[in-house]
Parts: sequence; structure tokens; C-alpha cells
Amino acid sequence: MQYDAVVVGAGPAGLSAAIRLKQLAAENDHEVSVCVLEKGSEVGAHILSGAVIDPRALNELLPDWRELNAPLNAPVTEDRFVFLTAGTAFRVPNLLLPECFKNHGNYVVSLGNVCRWLARQAEALGVEIFAGFAAVEVLYRDDGSVRGVATGDMGIGKDGQPTASHQPGMELHAKYTFFAEGCRGHLGKQLQERYGLRAGADPQVYGIGLKELWEIQPGQHRQGLVVHTAGWPLANDTYGGSFLYHLENKQVSIGFVVGLNYSNPHLNPYEEFQRYKTHPAIRPYLEGGRRLAYGARAIAAGGLQSLPKLVFPGGCLIGDDAGFLNASRIKGSHAAMKSGTLAAEAAFAALRSGRANDELAAYPQAFRESWLREELHRARNFKPWMSKGLLSGTLMVGIDQIVFRGRAPWTLHHRHADHETLRKKSEARPIAYPKPDGVVSFDRLSSVFISNVNHNEDQPCHLTLKDASVPVRINVELYDAPETRYCPAGVYEIVRDANGENPRLQINAQNCVHCKTCDIKDPTQNIVWVAPEGGGGPNYPNM
Repeated sequence: MQYDAVVVGAGPAGLSAAIRLKQLAAENDHEVSVCVLEKGSEVGAHILSGAVIDPRALNELLPDWRELNAPLNAPVTEDRFVFLTAGTAFRVPNLLLPECFKNHGNYVVSLGNVCRWLARQAEALGVEIFAGFAAVEVLYRDDGSVRGVATGDMGIGKDGQPTASHQPGMELHAKYTFFAEGCRGHLGKQLQERYGLRAGADPQVYGIGLKELWEIQPGQHRQGLVVHTAGWPLANDTYGGSFLYHLENKQVSIGFVVGLNYSNPHLNPYEEFQRYKTHPAIRPYLEGGRRLAYGARAIAAGGLQSLPKLVFPGGCLIGDDAGFLNASRIKGSHAAMKSGTLAAEAAFAALRSGRANDELAAYPQAFRESWLREELHRARNFKPWMSKGLLSGTLMVGIDQIVFRGRAPWTLHHRHADHETLRKKSEARPIAYPKPDGVVSFDRLSSVFISNVNHNEDQPCHLTLKDASVPVRINVELYDAPETRYCPAGVYEIVRDANGENPRLQINAQNCVHCKTCDIKDPTQNIVWVAPEGGGGPNYPNM
């Protein structure tokens, strides 16, 4: 199938790119064919974010979004930032908060629902959207440029052979291919390696974000309230924090982020999240409520200094496939949308002039001249400072953001990739986590159940190992099998024989919520995440 533009991923970046291409085509009476591939069973099925959205990019893309009934129904009414200790909570006066923690003019949303709405706007403009089709391979021309992508075969058994339900994949060729897979996109990762796109950039650094959607008691609900916390239960040297966002209809999004540069191999991000909910300042919001959904997703938090080169012959990286996230504001949706818009404008100019398959140099140039680059520049030192510890990091972020307003005459750098930071198990303190109470805290498997995750079990495992001996020989021996803890879905298990000996790694791939944490944090980079059969994975409602 031949298109002018193929977009891989129906998130905010990919859908914004598709919409902007079609808008420009209509404005200039120049037909452009656009296709969007989405590996989830429907648009929004794999979308997970806090989320408080800054409407700036949306205002530019679709100025009449209110008349079009965009699902931005809960404007932020109040910000609270709270430091937690084990038993107390200290609220920071709003006058002392840097601008990056203030959300006036923003909206509490379900990003999944926003993407479903964006998809309807795209289809109304003539964009073809294929949900349930995973792009598994980048296709190249003889000159080395990207030709497009191929979707995976459906109905391949565990033995790698076609089953009775086999359907072959398809090739989608394009003059330009936009990669908008989200954080740690597996095709984006390959493209960065093939074209050397990370040359001169800092290592990308990540967080793991875990989220639950709750319906709470009316007396505890305040639509538009935004609460962030730092401190307990994480140790001072571990980057992270929480969010509690009040949506409409008595619903709240509650979540926890842990920086994946943590060093203690015994740390379990999922258990830290469950423990956080038991704090006396947090628990009352949830008691008497009902948990509706659970999910997890990695977050690219490196910022400006970790951005790769954005373009290569025949294509570009947009959204979190490149790492457009403002960690200081805890926001990426507006940045993803803006990056998709900028790339689309560069691609349309190229198509209109008869070009194809070359580098869209106008895209990174437009980014350098945009408000997005200015915003990311102001935020560039936030994550490096906070990675130095909660107390000193908070002080230095205050100086950076309040005194210098993000324009300090220096730029701090990320020196290590997250997989390089684990200490040996013998050098780290074990962590004893309380048992879940079934009221506000829960075990992993019951949480995975409400993520609605589903994979056809008769398919090749999409969590691949470069060397099958490494999980026991290195991970168990040196790090006490950290994959059994950093995975938020219980995918990785160390099983032993009846005598408690002969450990081996068992991969429960059907539990995978596509967060990509294993691909990021595995200490030897032995685990490689590849796309499973299209339509598999979580099915998030209202997340």
C-alpha cells in the first residue's frame, strides 16, 4: 500500500501530525494521502498518562476544539505540592512554587479519550487509521532511506509456524514515515542505532509511571484539584513522586513515578506505589472508593540534552519516540502534539515541492525556533538536579527555576544510562514491603487483571533474550533478579525445583502491559522488547 505519509502510532504526536498534513493539503488544494498504524486494539487502548494537559499545542492545531466537543472537561482549579515523610505531610505554599508546578489554564484529562477524539478529527479529514496492526519492521530502499514499514503476520504460533488463522502482514510504503510509537519505541530504537541519531546527545533517562483510576466518595472529590507529592516512601537518593488528579464524574487519577536510574536492585516501583497510597494524607481520598483501572508506562525524562537527531532519509521521530517531555512540568502531551505538527509542516512543504525520501531538515530547524525548544531549554537542568537527591535537588531546582527562571548559564548532563546504575545485591539494603490490604493497596496480578491485558498465548514471545543464560548467571547471582521487581505486571518470575535449586527465568508474556521498563532497566541490556501480534496488550478505559 502506497501513501504520501505513514504514521506509526496513534498517540497525540502521530494524530497531530496526520491532522496537520490533511489541514495543509486542504488549505493548499494539494492532495496528500495519510495512513496511521496503531498496535492497540483501538485508538487509546495503549494510551496512559497522568494527565494534566497544557492546551497550547491543541489551540494551534484545532482552535475550535471546544465547539468540536474535545474531552477537556475539568479545568485545573487548584494546585497543591506536598512533601511527605512516613507519617506527616508538609504543603509548600503556592507562592513558593516555581512556575513549572503551576497549572492555571490547564485541564485534567484522560489522554486515551483525547486521542480517541483526535482520531475522529483525523478521520473526518480523510486520514486512514488502522488499529490492531503493529508495525514490526522498518523497510529500506536501496539507497538506505526509509521506504516505510511492514506490519506483523497474524496467526503465527509459538513454534514460529503459521497456524490455521494465519494472515500475512502488509507493507506500507511512504514518501515520508513518521515514527510516533511513544517512549522507547522499538522501531525508533533501531533507527537511532542505524543512523547514529544519538551521536552527541546525552544518554536518554527514564522513569516508570504507574497509574490507577478510581471512583471516589463525593465528599472527597474536588473536580480540577491537582496534587503532587515528593519524598516518602522513596529514599532521599531516589528520584520520583506522585500525582493525584481529580477528573469529572467523581473520578481521580492516582499515580507514582520512579526514576529508572535508581541503584538499589531490591526496589520495587509497584510496591512503592501501593505503599504510597497508605499514607495518612492520601488514604482518605480512596477509602470507600472503587478502583476502576490500572496500568504502567515508561517515561522519557532526559529532556533537551537527551534528544537525538530527529530526521533521517525518508522519515522522522516525533513525540516521546524522540523524548519530547518536560519533566519539570510533568507533561509531554502538548510537546508531542507540537513536535508532530512541526514535522507535518516540514513534510508537507517537501511533498508540495515534489520531494520524497530525503531528510526533512526543516523539521529540526522549526523546532529550534519554536516555543517548545524554549520551554525544554528552561527545564533542561531539572532532572539532573533532582537525580542528585531530594533535599539538595529541591534546593537547586528552586534556585534554577525561581532565581534564574530556567536561564542559568550552565547545562547539566546525564552521564549514565539507567541500566548502568544498579548496585550489586550485596551492596544494597533489602526493602520489606507490607502486604496489600485489599482496600487501597493491591497485589500485582489483581492489578494486571483490571488493565484488561490480553495476548494470544499461541504466538512467539515478544520479550526476547539475547542470551538465555544471562538471567540466572548474572541477574540472579549479582542483582537478585531485579526484573522480577521492576516489571509492573509480574511478567518475569524466577522458578526453582522442589528443592529450591536450579533457578530459571519464566516469562509470562501474556501479562505484559507494554511499558518497556525491562528493555530499559535490564542491567546487561539482554532483554529486547519487540511488538507482539497486533491488537494485543492492555485495553485501557478512560486512562
